[in-house]
Order: sequence, then C-alpha cells, then structure tokens
Amino acid sequence: MGIKAALPRYELYFYNTVVYLGLLWAASWIFDVSSSNANRKTFKSSVTPGWYYFGRRMDTADFEWVMWFSTFRDHILFALSGHVIFAKICSMLAPQHRSLMYLCYGTLAVLVTMGWTYTTLILSHCVLLYSISLVKLRWLCFLAGLTTLSTFKMEPFISWQAGFVTGDFELRSVLFYGGCGFTIMRCMSFALENCEKKEGNYSILELLKYNFYLPFFYFGPIMTFDKFYVQANKADLTRQEGAIWNISLQGLIHLGAILTVDILFHFLYILSIPTDMKLLKHMSDWAVVGLAYCNLVYDWVKAAVMFGVINTVSRLDHLDPPQPPKCITMLYVFSETHFDRGINDWLCKYVYNYLGGKHDTVWDEAIATLCTFGITVLWLGPCQVVFIWAFFNCFGLNFELWTAKFVCMEPFASLEMAMSPAMSRRIRAVFNTFNFWTIVLYNIIALNSLEFTKLVARRLLLKGFPITTITVFIVTYCLVQLIKERERRQALIDDPDPVPPPATTQPQSPPATTDPQVVFHC
Repeated sequence: MGIKAALPRYELYFYNTVVYLGLLWAASWIFDVSSSNANRKTFKSSVTPGWYYFGRRMDTADFEWVMWFSTFRDHILFALSGHVIFAKICSMLAPQHRSLMYLCYGTLAVLVTMGWTYTTLILSHCVLLYSISLVKLRWLCFLAGLTTLSTFKMEPFISWQAGFVTGDFELRSVLFYGGCGFTIMRCMSFALENCEKKEGNYSILELLKYNFYLPFFYFGPIMTFDKFYVQANKADLTRQEGAIWNISLQGLIHLGAILTVDILFHFLYILSIPTDMKLLKHMSDWAVVGLAYCNLVYDWVKAAVMFGVINTVSRLDHLDPPQPPKCITMLYVFSETHFDRGINDWLCKYVYNYLGGKHDTVWDEAIATLCTFGITVLWLGPCQVVFIWAFFNCFGLNFELWTAKFVCMEPFASLEMAMSPAMSRRIRAVFNTFNFWTIVLYNIIALNSLEFTKLVARRLLLKGFPITTITVFIVTYCLVQLIKERERRQALIDDPDPVPPPATTQPQSPPATTDPQVVFHC
C-alpha cells in the first residue's frame, strides 16, 4: 500500500511510549556497567581522565573522534578559517575566478602541511588519470583508477609511496591515506565525466581545481565532478533569503552534537565495553543489545558531525555538498544503508545505476551490487572483516529485491489489496522489524568486531529467546512504525493530496423512479 497510509493517533502515542521506555531501559543498563567498571585494567588505555567537574572518566576509544576534536582541532580550524577568509575576499572582488583561488589556497595548504614530495605524488596521479581520460574509454578509466587505488591498499606499493612523506608531524600518516584515497576517487569521477563529454575535453586545470578544493581534500565527502564543475564555476553568487541563518544554525547544531557526545562519553562507555569480551559475557541481554544499537547511532553522529563541519564551510562557498548519512534509527531497508553519502552517490552514479539500469531484474541487480561492493571492498581495504561485511550487505540488498518481487505475485498482491492501508502498513512493519536488526548486525561487523557481532546475535536470537527476543522486536516494531509515520508526513509535504473540488449547491430534482438499481447507481 501507499506510504501515506495513516494510523490512529492513540496507536502512535503508544508506539512513542514503548520506544522511549525501551531506550531509557537499555541506557540505564549501560550506565550501570560503565559506572561499576570505569577502573578495569582492560579500560586503562581507552577510559582516561575527563572533565574534572563531572568527576567521571571519559571513553576515548575512538581514535577518529579524538583526532578530529582534540589533536587535529587547532590545525583544521586554522586551515578552514583561512580558506573561508580568502574565499570571501575572492567572491567579493572576482567571483568568476573563485575556483582558481580554491586551487591556489588548497595546493598551498597541502604543500605546507605535507611537503613538496607528497604534493608531487598527488599531481602525478592526477596527470596519469587525466592522460588516460583523453582516450574516452570508460572501462580503461575504471581499470586505471582501480589499479591506482589498489596501490594504496597493498604492499609493497603502500610503503614505497608513503616513503615520499617525511617529517615528524603526528597526523602525516592519516592525512597521507586520506588525501591519496579521495584524490583517486575524484580523478576517476573526472575521467568518467570526460568520457561522457560529447565535444572536446575538460582541461587539466579543472581537474586540479576539483581535486585541491581544501575542505574536501583530506577527508571528503566526495562530490562528483559534474556537480562541482557547475557549482564552482557559477558566476551568480546570490543566496536565498535566510540561507546564512540556516548555515549558521547548522554550525551551531554540529557544535551542540560535539558537546553532547563528549558529555555522554563520560557516562556511557559504549566504545570501550565491546572490546572486553570477558565483561560482555556477564552483562544483561538488554545491555548487550543496547550497546550494538548505540554503536551504530554513534557512528552516524560521528559521520554527520565530521561531514557536517566541512559541509558548512562548502555552503559558505556557494556549493551544495552531499548530505550527511541517514541515521541508523531511520533505516529498515538495505537500499538506504550507507554511512558516507558522497561515496554512495559516486557508486550509484558510476557503478550501481549504470550497470543495474532500472533495477527491475534479479540478474541485473546481482551484477550491479556485486560490482558496487567489490569497489567498496577495495576502497575500505581488503581484509576478512570487510569481506564478511560486504557479503552480507550485498546479500541483504538482493534479498530485498527478491522479496519485493515475490510479494507482488499472486495471491499476495490480492491479499494486500483486500486489506485496509493501515493493516497493510502494520504487516509490512513486522517484516521491516526483522530487516532492521539484520542491518544492525551486519554493520556491527565493520564497526566493532566479528566476536562482538556473534555475541549480540546469540543474546538476541538464542540465549535471550523468547523473552529478550520478543521484547526487543516489539520495541523495534514500534520504532519502525514511528519511522513510517515520519516518512508519511514528509510525503504529504512533498506531494500533498489534491484538494477535492467544492460541492455544488444547486438543488437537484429527485429521481423519477424508485428502482433500486438507479438509486444505487446515483
């Protein structure tokens, strides 16, 4: 049935109550475990002294978060502040040349930070892939790009190229892999767009402008070349009314999210606890299940904040960057499961949609998803955990398509048409509930470890059966219904129902006959 199927208000109130009580119950278990085990020997390196006025220790197990908001904070604020200042000056004086200014400032920042040998290495990859793009063969551009990307994922090529970067700057290794990896993906986007250009070729200067745009250079997100080219070369820099206010508001929201996460890390050690399997075995089922859910929510918050800060800067440059990832709480289908919308847009444009077409046949979908996840494995770095994660998510995406085609067949289609829209929504939510936890388990593999994923699955499906299993699935069912309600309201905003025409007020003469068939027809 349609997405606009509504449920009674009292039913939605009940779902809200159940979800919030379930979340508070799981959080209370995690809080108790965090408070009573703050001084465990296994937490010595990850749970460190925090803000003294809280009187609690802080979970610092996530290297990325600590790097961004403590070690790297001053560096990135200085670099991005300079970018904003010079971009604003150039936009006021010569807006038609602002993309050239982005190139100059970005190249200078990379040169100062990483040295001339690293900058030369990046330029060599750009020149190589640009030269291959002139041939205008898609398969050759893909082959060259993926081969180049693989040189940063396997030895001895990694060590050989890393040797070009010297010095004792503590973040050099992180910046090296980030800048190189995203450079290759951007160069591939440029090469593939150049293949689509009907007449002539884009100049190498456009590639350098695209690649050395500083906010995106080291950590993304990736904006495909066609979008960047149009937006960065746009001469009209007028903004809609309230645009600056919205940008400022987004910046304040990201700052609030950073402070909220830092506060929660003093009370809920959601990152350190999953590393201690001995402690996990003595925890309640609710605490273990809550940990799995909280880990995915935190990963979304981290990605949303990291990309959001950069996106705020790019919006000041009159760009429309990829949106932050969709929260795991709002996901119950595999087709929307992605933690980097820029990479997802890149893969969909050049691989998934290109090979899958309309995604209406099982065979085309299988080929498209296999190739998509194959490139994703190479991007993340081939290893056992990544292979397992890719296999299960690829299977889940295809299984959704098979299931959707199966339920459209008879007699299921007729059975659903005979139901009310509300009942159809309830039945679909039951199946979406199972899908929700499948997505959680599959992605916990990549975010934590295979051992933690096995433990969560055993607690949820085997050891906790039937009480924990049924209770968790009831709470999840209520959550899925709330997600569907939010989607229904958004659908009504995006595509409002047509307003019926006003009823006529002219009196009508009574029917000339009392034949039952005529009355029924009227």
